[in-house]
Amino acid sequence: MNLSGTYKIRPAGRHLITIGEDLIQDKCAAILELVKNSYDADSPDVKICFHVNESRDRLTIVVEDHGHGMTFEDVTDKWMVPSTDDKVKRRKSPSGRIMQGRKGIGRYAANILGNNLLLESVDQNSNKTTLFIEWQQFTNAKYLDEVEILIDSKKTSEVSGTKLTIESSVKDIEEWNKQINKLRSELKKLIPPDVPVEAKSEYKIFLILDNLLLEQEDIITEEVMPYPILDFFDYRITGQINENGNGRLQYINQKARNTLLEEIPVSLGPTNCGTLLIDVRVYDREKESIEALIARGLKDEASGQYLKNLETRQLLNSLNGIGVYRNGFRIRPLGDSDFDWLKLNEQRVQNPSFKIGSNQVIGYVHIESEEKSGLEETSARDGLKDNLAYDKLKEITCYIISKLEERRFIYRRNAGLSKPAIKVEKELEKLYDYSALQKSISSVLKKSGLSDPTIDEIDQIINKEQNVKNAIVEDIKTTVAIYQGQATLGRIINVILHEGRRPLNYFKNQIPNLNYYGKTFKEAATNEHLEKILNITGGIEENASVFVNLFGRLDPLAAKKRETRSEFNLYQSINIVSHVFENELKLNSIDLSIIGDQSLILNGWRQDMYTIFTNLVDNSIFWMVHAESSIKKIVISIQNEGSSWYIDYKDSGPGIEPELLESGVIFEPEFTTKPKGMGTGLGLAIAGEAAQRNGLELIALQNTEGAHFKLYPL
Repeated sequence: MNLSGTYKIRPAGRHLITIGEDLIQDKCAAILELVKNSYDADSPDVKICFHVNESRDRLTIVVEDHGHGMTFEDVTDKWMVPSTDDKVKRRKSPSGRIMQGRKGIGRYAANILGNNLLLESVDQNSNKTTLFIEWQQFTNAKYLDEVEILIDSKKTSEVSGTKLTIESSVKDIEEWNKQINKLRSELKKLIPPDVPVEAKSEYKIFLILDNLLLEQEDIITEEVMPYPILDFFDYRITGQINENGNGRLQYINQKARNTLLEEIPVSLGPTNCGTLLIDVRVYDREKESIEALIARGLKDEASGQYLKNLETRQLLNSLNGIGVYRNGFRIRPLGDSDFDWLKLNEQRVQNPSFKIGSNQVIGYVHIESEEKSGLEETSARDGLKDNLAYDKLKEITCYIISKLEERRFIYRRNAGLSKPAIKVEKELEKLYDYSALQKSISSVLKKSGLSDPTIDEIDQIINKEQNVKNAIVEDIKTTVAIYQGQATLGRIINVILHEGRRPLNYFKNQIPNLNYYGKTFKEAATNEHLEKILNITGGIEENASVFVNLFGRLDPLAAKKRETRSEFNLYQSINIVSHVFENELKLNSIDLSIIGDQSLILNGWRQDMYTIFTNLVDNSIFWMVHAESSIKKIVISIQNEGSSWYIDYKDSGPGIEPELLESGVIFEPEFTTKPKGMGTGLGLAIAGEAAQRNGLELIALQNTEGAHFKLYPL
C-alpha cells in the first residue's frame, strides 16, 4: 500500500519531562534556574522556602519573588512555550538587567523538584494568573498537545511577583537534608563578592528552612552571603583585560606585613573572547598557613567561633575553583571544586614548588554576553562550548594566574616557606668536606693529652678518606654535567624535527617514483625515463646534504663522554651554537651577531659553553617570536680587557621583569614564565651551573630594550 501526504512533528507528552530531567544537572541546579528567573523578573529578592509538615510525610518547596510578574498572555504565549526565544530577543529586563535565561528551558526545572507545580503570578496591573500542573499527566500522554492545563486570571490586591509552590514526596525530605549544605554553597557561589559595576543590581537571596532538618525547633531564615574566607586570602590578583588585550592588574600579598599594592600592566593582543574581569585569590595549605588564615579572623558563620584547622581545610576543599560569571551569575560547572577546567592540578604535579593547585584557589572570571565574547553556553547548561573563544579564555586566565605564581614563588623562597633550590655541585662539595670535622677532632685529642705524632697520623687518615670521597664527588659532578648537556640537547630536538621533516618527506614520496622509473627504464631504456631518474637522484643528494649539514652542526653538542678540561676558543664555541639555530633564526628573521675578541682562550669544558649559549639563544628565539618583537636581534659581545674579560649577551625581546631580576629567581630550577607546556624552568638553572663548573658566573641585568645576560670569571 502506498501512502503519501504532509504531516506535522508532534512532541511526545514526556517532552517537558525530558527537558527537566535531561538538561538540568540536579536538584540544586533546578533551584538555581528558578532563582535566575526571579532575577530576570526585576525582583529585588527571592525567597526559597523548604517546608515539611508536622507528620513529616510531605515536602513543599516555595520559590517566591517580588518582580514585575507575568500577565495572562506572558504565561500562555511565553511560559507555556518550551524553548521560546523571548529573552534572547529582549536581552534586558524592563529595569535594565541583563537576562540570565536565554534557552527557554529553565522554567521546567520545577518538574525534577516535585510531583506538581502551582504557579501564581501577579502582574503590575493587579491581575493574578494561576495554573496548576501535575507532571504525571505529561508522562501518561502520548502527545504533548493532548495535555490540557487550566489557567485562571482575575483581579487581586496582592503586590506584583511570582510564586512557585512545588509539592514533593517524603523521600525528598531525607535527600534535601543531605543536599541543603550543597545548595547553600551553590547559592553563595552564585553571585561573587565583587560583582562588576555594570552587573550590579539590588538583589538578595533568602533561604528559609521550616521543619526540614531533623530536631529543628525554629524556622531558620538566612540571607545568603559570600563566605567570609574570601577576605582572608594569602595572595590576590585582580583587574580588567579589555577586548584589545590591554589592561592593568593589581597584586597584593596579604601574608606579608606592610606590603603595597603592585600594579602590573598587561598587553596581550586581541583576546577573541571580549573584555574580562578577573579576581583570583590563593591560599597556602601548610599547617602554619592554615593557622595564620584562622588568626586573621576566620569564624564559623553560625556559632561565631574560630574555625579549626580541619574545618578550614574542608571549607577550602568545598569552595575552591575558578568560576566563570556572566552578568553576575556563575556558569556551572565552571568553578565547582571537582571541575578543574584550567588543568591547574596537572600543572602543579609537573612543577609543585611553583604552580598552584585547584584546591588552593578561589577565583572569579566575569565575561560578556555571547554576542560580544563568543563564549556560548551549552544547551545542557553544563559549561561553555569548546571553541576559539573558550580556548583564549583559558589561555588568558592561566597567564594572569602565572603572574601571581611568579610573585608568590619569590616571596615564599625569600621568606623561607619553600624548599630552597639546591646547587648540585656546591652541595656535593659540602658533603665530603671534612676540614671542620678534622679541626674539631684535633682539638679534642689535644685536650685529652694525645701526642702530636698520633694526632698527625689521625689527620692523615681523615685526609686520605676525604681524598677518596672527593674523587667520587668528581665522578658524580662529571655525570651531572653529562646529564645537563643531554638535557640541553633535548631543548633543540625541535630544530631537528623542523629541519629534518622536509628531506624525510622527499625521501618518502620520491623513492616509490624512483623504483617505478627504474623498472620502466630496465624494460625500455629511454632518455625520458633516464632524465626522470636523474632528477630524483639529484633531489635525494640535495636533501641528504641537509641531514649531513644538520648533524654536522649538532655533533659537537652530542658528545657521549665528558671531555677533560682543556683550552678552547670562546668565539668558535659560541659560533657553533649559532650554526645550530641558523635555519630557525632565518625563518623568524632574527639577526644573530657575535662581535668582539675572536681569539680569547678559556680553560674549561667546551660542552658547558654549548649548554650556556644553547639555552640563552633558545630562550631569545622563543620570546622574540612569542612577543612578536618588531626588531629581532641577538648580539653576543666578547670583551677582553687584558687582565679580565666578559661576555655581554643581549636580545631585543620583551625582557625580564625587574622583580624577577632582583630576586635571582630566574635561575631557580622549575621557575618559568613561559606559557603552559612550553617551558620546564630548567634551562637557565642548568646554564648557571654550567658556568659555575668553569669558575664563571652568569647573571641577568636590567635592560629596557630586551634581555641582558653577562658571563664573566669569578
